[in-house]
Amino acid sequence: MGKPSDLVGHPAPPLELPSIPDGQPFKLPIGEKPIAMFFFPTAGSTGCTMEACAFRDAQVENVTFKRHPDLCVVGISGDPTAKQASFADQHNLKYPILSDADGAARKAYGVGKAFFGMAEGRETFFIDAKGIVRGVYVKNLGFHAHVDFVEKQLLATEGTG
Repeated sequence: MGKPSDLVGHPAPPLELPSIPDGQPFKLPIGEKPIAMFFFPTAGSTGCTMEACAFRDAQVENVTFKRHPDLCVVGISGDPTAKQASFADQHNLKYPILSDADGAARKAYGVGKAFFGMAEGRETFFIDAKGIVRGVYVKNLGFHAHVDFVEKQLLATEGTG
């Protein structure tokens, strides 16, 4: 479901985090291209694998995603980059996966906890090519719904060309 967020309609906070495969810093291309940024609890869990693979598959199979080859899909979890790299290799994930070990990115984007505070939340942010947060989607068990949310955001941008 869409989440009320103070960020919607405002510039996305800048973000630079260690990325797979070797921990080199990755700077989010805010204001350069549209971004689908999804926070997930932990690399390798069943739900996170389903969500990550849904984004992978959408880039290849989804007509709307294919019309937006400049879309930057980025996954973020608190896992160390070594664990994330293994996860990405195992599932052939080609997009950046960033390590938010200290939780600074979750804090900057207001990503909460799930399941009564027992797990990190699963949230997806859509940032347009101008660097404005256009929407936030929160659903901890609807793994494929995050891709649907991004697709709807991309369709909305087509009308504003």
